Amino acid sequence: MTDQKKPKREKMKADARKQARADGAAVALMQGVRISARKVRVLADAVRGMPVEQALTLLAFQQRAGAPLLKKVLDSAVANADQRKMDLDALVVADVQIDKAGMLKRFLPRAHGRATPFKKQLSHITVKLAPAS
Repeated sequence: MTDQKKPKREKMKADARKQARADGAAVALMQGVRISARKVRVLADAVRGMPVEQALTLLAFQQRAGAPLLKKVLDSAVANADQRKMDLDALVVADVQIDKAGMLKRFLPRAHGRATPFKKQLSHITVKLAPAS
């Protein structure tokens, strides 16, 4: 008896997940980007809540190191929204998350045979687009 109910329940859960994905925001992420999270967060704060066209224009003319990376992720999120048949003109940057990733640990040779360690920081960039409410 429980064997008969189990597949139906799993199918209902799968359908609920599929519906939640279809109704939710278009998401794009770039992982392990070779830039410090601190440098990209400034741009993320500027873009958050903007319409997509305005955000793309802002990022195109920024002279910061993280602007091309954030623009690339935003373009990918727009392409994902297009695949889901969302209205591209009504999209807004709902959320931008910049998270710290791992670190590349390197050493710089110094005088008298010593070495100075330094860390190259990595970050994860996540962009969520949602229809304007």
